[in-house]
Amino acid sequence: MKETFIQHKTFEKNELPIKGEYENCQFNSCNFSDSDLSDFKFIDCSFNACNVSLVKINNTVFQDVKFKDCKMVGLLFDTCNSFGLSFSFDACQLNHSSFYKTKIKMTLFKNSQLQGIDFTETDLTSAVFDNCDLSQAIFDLSILEKADFRTAYNYSINPENNRIKKAKFSVLGLSGLLDNYDIEIEK
Repeated sequence: MKETFIQHKTFEKNELPIKGEYENCQFNSCNFSDSDLSDFKFIDCSFNACNVSLVKINNTVFQDVKFKDCKMVGLLFDTCNSFGLSFSFDACQLNHSSFYKTKIKMTLFKNSQLQGIDFTETDLTSAVFDNCDLSQAIFDLSILEKADFRTAYNYSINPENNRIKKAKFSVLGLSGLLDNYDIEIEK
């Protein structure tokens, strides 16, 4: 059975795509909440003001995909196709999603809520967390080398349990590196 290939198309509102490969497509104000996008392929696509919360993304391909102003609660990115996995997030709500064991080097997270995210064993080398809320995010055996946390806040990262060589932090965020020592820091 031949796979559907769609290129340079814009999807609006509640228009649901059919299973296939989408290249250079835009999805604007679409509600995919609780949908099954497993085995879809999205290459050089953008999602703007979409709700993709609780969507099944088993073996889904995301290559050079941009998410802006999207609600993306409870997504299991660790079930995606790992080949070429790359995306960026701007002003998105990614709370309670999982990136467990994914390799997402140089990913940009900007102005986003990342509360309760699971970054366990995730390779975030050179990732940027620009003005992101990381409260209750889990960093365990994560690779955070050269990652930029200078404007991120509410994070708790154990330097003994994560690789943080050459990562960037602000003076105000240093307390997030000392949480596991149960010490009091006064400002």
